[in-house]
Parts: sequence; structure tokens; C-alpha cells
Amino acid sequence: MTQTDRDAENGRDREKEQRGVKRPIVPAAVPEPLQEQIQANFIVVIHPGSKSLRIGRATDTLPLSVPQVIARRHKQPGQRRYEDQCLLREGLNRLNPRPSRFNLYRNTGQCTNTKHIKHGKQKLSRACWTCDNSPLSVSGDQALYVNPADCYSIHWPVCRGHLNIHSGPGGSLTAALADLETIWSHALQKLLEIPLKDLKYYRCILLIPDICNRQHVKEVVNMLLVKMGFSAVVVHQESVCVTFGSGLSSACVVDVGDQKTSVCCVEDGVSHRSSRLCLAYGGSDVTRCFFWLMQRAGFPYRECQLSSKLDCMLLQQLKESFCHLDQDISGLQDHEFRTRFPDSPVLLYQLRLGDEKLQAPMALFYPAAFGIVGQKMTSLLHRSQGDAEDPHDEHFLLTTQSKQDQSSKATTDRKLFPKPAGFEGESNMCDPSEKGNLTQDLDLSHAQAECLVGGADAEETSSALLSRKTAMTQFEGKALGVDKAILHSIDSCASDETKRKMYSCILVVGGGLLFLGAQEFLQHRVLHKMPPSFRRLVENVDVITRPKDMDPRVIAWKGGAVLACLDTTQELWIHQREWQRFGVRMLRERATFVW
Repeated sequence: MTQTDRDAENGRDREKEQRGVKRPIVPAAVPEPLQEQIQANFIVVIHPGSKSLRIGRATDTLPLSVPQVIARRHKQPGQRRYEDQCLLREGLNRLNPRPSRFNLYRNTGQCTNTKHIKHGKQKLSRACWTCDNSPLSVSGDQALYVNPADCYSIHWPVCRGHLNIHSGPGGSLTAALADLETIWSHALQKLLEIPLKDLKYYRCILLIPDICNRQHVKEVVNMLLVKMGFSAVVVHQESVCVTFGSGLSSACVVDVGDQKTSVCCVEDGVSHRSSRLCLAYGGSDVTRCFFWLMQRAGFPYRECQLSSKLDCMLLQQLKESFCHLDQDISGLQDHEFRTRFPDSPVLLYQLRLGDEKLQAPMALFYPAAFGIVGQKMTSLLHRSQGDAEDPHDEHFLLTTQSKQDQSSKATTDRKLFPKPAGFEGESNMCDPSEKGNLTQDLDLSHAQAECLVGGADAEETSSALLSRKTAMTQFEGKALGVDKAILHSIDSCASDETKRKMYSCILVVGGGLLFLGAQEFLQHRVLHKMPPSFRRLVENVDVITRPKDMDPRVIAWKGGAVLACLDTTQELWIHQREWQRFGVRMLRERATFVW
């Protein structure tokens, strides 16, 4: 073999070695993005609201929104029909239901010359009843158009952010969970076209309120993993998802929904526990208030009833079309609307409205106008009652940490300041500085922070606990307006720097405040009610109602879809086998918030 042949052979060997080194590297880099894309396509984001369910794949641009309602066929003939109310609620002052408190505006008087015109001409766009093929249940839009003469009961499984538990038919926890499972399964099969038998290949992102019932959350997670068969679940808070969906790092999140309004301060992806408030009113209360005002102005549709779900849908449309918060709009204006009901012709009505269109949404700032009495209107974050399945719950951690602090403090005191023999000091008392450090370390709210002491001071602890609970009860009995709730939430933050951030960015989401002029109206009220000391520190109070020009009703869902695609989310999944083995303890280990 000549030298030339040897050189050629050595060159081929080096080329083989180089190809051998590069071959495993190039293919490994190619499928990574494909794998992430497939994984996100197999993640379902679920945002259950009091009125609507928003559901979709994490790769979808926008979610599908369906009414979270179900109609179940009666099991026995002659069974009494039951229907959860949309606009009527407990605590309404039926003797004087009309709004009675408006500080800035007065009524302009009774509207006159209201015309009542009915056109009997048939339209092709008439609504139709849901065909009665006697299915066991129908959900979504079909449930809204079930004929009242048919043997069906109507249930809304979620009410004011919690499972709709009541003493009536279908009001048990088991029934509410069964209704949720049926509604969500129908949406997965019919809307997302995912067979239920294939859910073992899918994962789920579940959005929950900041102030929630932990028992309800545990049961819903168990339903998703065990009964429906998802392979894994991640639980996220709505306020944190809102900031991710809007692309903001810090904001005071104001979520005005259909039946509740929640306020919370979020900083760098963390929801401050002390700033969380939940107000027991929302867009549906504004709709009912607008109906009362229109009645006083001579509402032409005399047959309208708050107990009818179709009339409630009509009133919701009228509110969204007519109401505003623009103070520059004044005077009487003529409006018209049509009613499209099954088995009835399309009718045209005309009416004249003035300040009623402004007064109805202003009730969000003057909740006494809703006419609700004897109900808790404001909710704070209370300490958990504990769970038998979770022995290392919040109470265990607090007690353990308190005993450790007391032991270390007593040891230090004995070394530095030895006490006479037989002297029993107050070593069990919590030092105020230690109490503050303990509260900060465990991320407790100011309202919840209390001195945990030993058995020697049990009486003093009980009295302090009673006084704290009394103060919280008195506060929760007040009906705060949205602007006052924002100020209280921001004032509950720990540092002035955090408060300055929150005043500089107030993010309003949800569908309850989608009125013309709402941004300027809320900005004006917050700016003139904020503490004078912060007016010098805050350059501008920025109220954002449409971040990135998106629909504020889908911001939270969009944030959940963004979080589903992050690498850090891979550490948060609660898998089905883990849940079956450890149960609710997995929520404490994997949740991004303090469970």
C-alpha cells in the first residue's frame, strides 16, 4: 500500500469518527421543540366561573366559553321542578328593592312618552326550545333553552366562586361535583373533541379563586384525576394567572365577575395573602339593579320576570348595550330592543332612559344600592380549619415553629439572664418581634397573625383570638365599594414600595365592569381617595381594563395557558398515582401558593 492510499484511508477514518461524534447530537436537538409543542397540545386549561366555563387547549389562541349550567331530567313523574336563580339571591330587601343611595347623581324624574310597539311579524331568527328527546341531562346553551313545561330541573353548580351547596334539590356536595363532571365532560367531548377514554394522555391546568374553599378544591382535583382520568393536574390562582396573561410582573388585580368581585395584590408571581378580599356582588347584581331602575322609568316589557332565565339573559344584554360610566353622557335618549323567545313572535320595544344607565353600574361603588341585607358582603382569607388527611397542615407548622422559637428563646434567656430558683417567668409568651418574623416566614396575613402561646396562657390567647374574630366579623359585615376594596387591599401590603407598585398598576379583568368610561371613572375615584402620603410617591395611578387589547374575560385563562408552557411548571404536576397515594398532601407540596 502506497503512502497515498494510507493517507486516503486515514482521512476516511477521521471522517467516520467525526460523523460518529456528530450523529447523536444533531437529531437530539431537533425533536425538543416538537416535544414541547405536542405536550402543550395535550394540556387542557379549565377556568370555571360562577356563570361561564372557559376551557381550551394550552395551544389555543382563545378559550371556548359556555354557560356552566345543567338541566337534569326528573327521575320520577310528577316531581317538583327546581331551578337555581340567576339574578335573584338571598338577602334581597323585597319591601324596598329599588336603589336608594347615590351620592353624586340624582334621578332626573320619571321617563315620559315611553312607546310600547309590538310587531307581530315572524322572524326567521327566532329562538327555539331544546328538542325534548328525553336525555338524562343537557348542559351549556341547550340547558338555557329547556322548555319550562318539560320535566327538567336547572342547576348552576358554582355560585359566587364556590360550589353551590344549599338545602334544596341538587344542593349537596356530591350533586354539585356530579354536575361539574357532566358539564366538563360534555365540553371536552363535543367542543374540544377529546374522547373521555383518551384523557389519560392529557394533563389539566385548573384555575381557582384566591379565596377558596380548600375542601371544594380537593374534591374537584380528585374528580379530575380519579373520576375523569386526567394523568396530571396543576392548580393555579386566578390573580397570578391574570398577571401572566397580561404580561405584568406586579399589579393590583381586580376581578369583577358575574357574582363576585375579588381584589388581590400580586408581586413577581406571588399573591399577597393579606391583600385578598372577596366581595359578594358582581355583574348580575348590576343587571338586577338596572332592571329596577328601568321599571321605575316605565319598562315596556311588562311580563319580564327575574325568575325567568330567558328574561335574565335579555336583561343582561340590555345592561351590556345601554349602561356606561361616562359622566359626559347626560340627558334622555331613546332606545329599542327586541325579544326573541321560543313559541313567540319577535317583538320590538322602545323606551327612553336617562341617568338610569349611569346609576346601575355606579352601584358597584355604592353596594347598598343592591338592596341586600343580612348577608356577609366582604370575605377575608381565614385560617384553614385543617384536614384529617393532611397531618402537616398549617396548624401543625404554626405550632411546631412556635414551640421551636419559644424553646430557643428560653435557652438564650437562661444563658444571658439566669433566673432565681423556683421563678416561673413568661417564657411562653411570644415576643412581638418573633411574632412578626414568624408571620412573615409563614406568609400569613396581618389579620390572621396572632400570638401562639403555650398552655399557661390559654385564657389570654382565647380572648385575643375572640377579639380578632370579632373585628374580622365586623369588617366582613360592611359592604365595601370596589374603590374602597382596592384601597384596603393595597394598604394591607407590607412595604411602602409594594404599595407604590400596586397604586401604579391596577389591573381590572372580568366581565362585570365592561362599561364605557369605566377606566377613567375608577382612576378618578382611586386617585382622590388614596392616602396623601402616596400621592407624592406615585407618579400616576394607571388603571388597565384591556391589557394588550384582549378581552378581559379571558385574561386569566390565557395566563394559565402561558404557565402551562413554562419549564418551571414541569415540577408542579400532581400525577394520578401520587394523588391516589398521598392525597391532599400533594397540593401542599406542589402548589405555587401557601396551601
